[in-house]
Amino acid sequence: MKKSALKWITTVPVALALAFSLAACGGGTDASSSAGPTDALAGSDQVSLDKYTTADVTPLDKIDAAALGLITPGTITVGTLSDAPPNIFIKDGKFTGYDNELLRAMGEKLGLKVEFKSTSFASLLGQVENKQFDVGSSSISTTDARRKNVGFTNGYDFGYMAVVAMDKTPIKGFKDLTAKTRIGVVQGTVQDDYVTNTLKLEPVRFKDYNIAYANLKNGQIDAWVAPSQQAEGQVKPGDGATIVESVVNTQNFTAYAVNSSNKPLTDALNSALDSVIADGTWSKLTKEWYPTREMPTDWTPGSKAVTVPKG
Repeated sequence: MKKSALKWITTVPVALALAFSLAACGGGTDASSSAGPTDALAGSDQVSLDKYTTADVTPLDKIDAAALGLITPGTITVGTLSDAPPNIFIKDGKFTGYDNELLRAMGEKLGLKVEFKSTSFASLLGQVENKQFDVGSSSISTTDARRKNVGFTNGYDFGYMAVVAMDKTPIKGFKDLTAKTRIGVVQGTVQDDYVTNTLKLEPVRFKDYNIAYANLKNGQIDAWVAPSQQAEGQVKPGDGATIVESVVNTQNFTAYAVNSSNKPLTDALNSALDSVIADGTWSKLTKEWYPTREMPTDWTPGSKAVTVPKG
């Protein structure tokens, strides 16, 4: 499998109707091509990220848990997905995964319960902004287009993008995707945006990762462009499929979505994130869920004031 860096370039204007659906990330051919193109990656270069990352955070002991505007006092109600391992999924009836376990640890720092509820990925940001959920947890890439509609915490991860193909095909990476390739994506993702607006190709859009991968395996599509983490969670030995190329998006960190008007909750989550970074929890969970993963060398999680422990 090849790994490389990818430069993002998009030029098509944002489609307002899909602005809320641009979340980060998961049979039959349950696909739709009705969605218009979107410019989800506009303005999300590494330089501009610095204007969003906070210089420091409010000390945890100064956070007033009663003033966070939570739907249920004492509980952070979280919208998440159930089919996108290793980040967000259900195992033994429990929501788990890297993103959700990190959020649980953050909730503990704040003395708050964390309750997860399943939703469709395309609806998540709109549901957060409409206050159906306090927080959205779905490896959400923080783009300028999305920031027009919802708020975000500081970053805790970076997104990778992969091409998955069956072993019998000649597709070995992004360079092999052409107008003749039936390319599957999950609707509203940055992968959808990249294929549509940067590669200038028309993908086959699916509602979740399970359906997209099932259609690759049964030959309905030739390649699946997916978040690398979710591709790694789906592709199993014996499937006859391979992640043929994986690229890191060093121009987009991922973060938790929060209602754009709820600054107290955003501040509280940023404080909790710095705390779990400083005490080694972030490093422990990252190693546990991504044992072979390397973060970009020019980026660290949390605010600019926190330091990731060495070792």
